[in-house]
Amino acid sequence: MTVNALEAARRLAPRFAARAARHDRDGSFPVDDFVDLREAGLFGLMVPRELGGAGATFAEYAAVATELARGNGATALVFNMHASVTGALGAVTEELAEALGVPDEALAARDRLLRAAAEGSWYAVAMSERGAGARLSQLSTVYEPVDGGWHLKGSKTFCSGAGHPDGYLVAARSAADQSVVSQFLVPAGEGLTVEPTWDSLGMRATSSHDLHLDVTVPADRLLGGVEGLALVVAQLMPHWLVASYAAVYVGVARAAVDAAAEHLNARNLGGLPAVRARLGWADAAVAAAQLVVAEAARRVDEAPGDAETNRWVWRAKLLAGTTAADVAASVLEAAGTSATRRGHPLERLYRDARCGSLHPATSDVCADWLGIAALGGDPDRDGSTPRW
Repeated sequence: MTVNALEAARRLAPRFAARAARHDRDGSFPVDDFVDLREAGLFGLMVPRELGGAGATFAEYAAVATELARGNGATALVFNMHASVTGALGAVTEELAEALGVPDEALAARDRLLRAAAEGSWYAVAMSERGAGARLSQLSTVYEPVDGGWHLKGSKTFCSGAGHPDGYLVAARSAADQSVVSQFLVPAGEGLTVEPTWDSLGMRATSSHDLHLDVTVPADRLLGGVEGLALVVAQLMPHWLVASYAAVYVGVARAAVDAAAEHLNARNLGGLPAVRARLGWADAAVAAAQLVVAEAARRVDEAPGDAETNRWVWRAKLLAGTTAADVAASVLEAAGTSATRRGHPLERLYRDARCGSLHPATSDVCADWLGIAALGGDPDRDGSTPRW
């Protein structure tokens, strides 16, 4: 990359930060942030160069996401969903496509979606469902073949950016065989209904509302052109379902340290040794978490889906989420009661940071998988919660 993409993220972050308080207060979607992302060309970050994008690696994505989150974690979180879609699509090499049985026409359809992203289209993810979370094997949304395409029916929750993107990555189970899970890129428009349900503790500006689907899509909107690939791709690319969140929460944690330092300097509280120590501990913790995310990203680029890579992916998600929550709580306490007022950056960052451990896989689940692996077991077989 793209140094330009990283520079663009650093340039945009202050703009996002200036708008963040209003969107957090109102629970409104930061439309202007996404205009900025489009104009900066960042929707094409993960699109291969031959299709008009920046061709970024996972490590480069992580660096960009961290910088965006220093401006507004909610914006970075929604951008993460788009990067997950385009990153996973762009990672399907000719060799992998052949191994998965992906036909040429499906690759051509994939390329059209990626070119559109490079030209400014952006995609959301509609995977989670009430009662099932993000576990693909537990979904209730179903699809079936119809003349000229596929019909999908069901309801999704926690659909970040709902009502705003150009399309949604939708996971659904075959009505004919519930063990078959496939993914579709469903265009925005008729057949999709957004139900405003998002009024949360943190990440209030993500507009993660419910999305109801009763829609027919063309045949080429089945990603990969082959039914049943969703679980396979999840196992091959768990980083897009787990570690991509980690980069966002490292950025939120760093923003909390920055906001605390600004607050403490403005109020001449930096002379208190206990306050300085809290800031020092926070700085070290964020730096350590960022190094773990960077190592996980490096391994993803070198050996995606490898067992040891996946352990680093889980470590990154676990440490980023817990670190963000711990750091934000500690620096808020150091800053004092005035920083808890609504509208103060630290108050918002404290709430946003608390969400990091809750994204799938949650911190508890990541820790369980790591513990099983450390004991010589198989997280897929021995975990109490199915991975997918």
